[in-house]
Amino acid sequence: MERIPILKMGDFLLVTIQVDLYDQLAENLETDLVNSVKKHNSKGVLIDISSVSIIDSFMGRILGNIGIMSRIMGAQSVIVGMQPAVAMTLVELGLTLTGVSTALNVEKGMELLRSKILLSEGQSDDYDNDTE
Repeated sequence: MERIPILKMGDFLLVTIQVDLYDQLAENLETDLVNSVKKHNSKGVLIDISSVSIIDSFMGRILGNIGIMSRIMGAQSVIVGMQPAVAMTLVELGLTLTGVSTALNVEKGMELLRSKILLSEGQSDDYDNDTE
């Protein structure tokens, strides 16, 4: 069974989608990624879709689900490398990718993940201080 590789980079997981996603492969990615977040106690997930030129409503929903599930598991999600045609299609389909941030490239995506994690850790520290 074909799988999309998920690389661990410190507290982050990196996924680079370099093939056309069919339904079963997308579902496998969703399951594998959420399991990897749990297994590695990851704080961030970066998904590079720069090789994806076409997206449908199912794939858009899978990307949104990954963001929501990762967030529930305590990880921030960022999608990078979105082609203009993919962005237009997502808008035309009315998909907002709730729970997922976007960045132009991997470098900017990593910066965004780091800043989101620092912000969320700062908020949890403030919360902890307020409850003592």
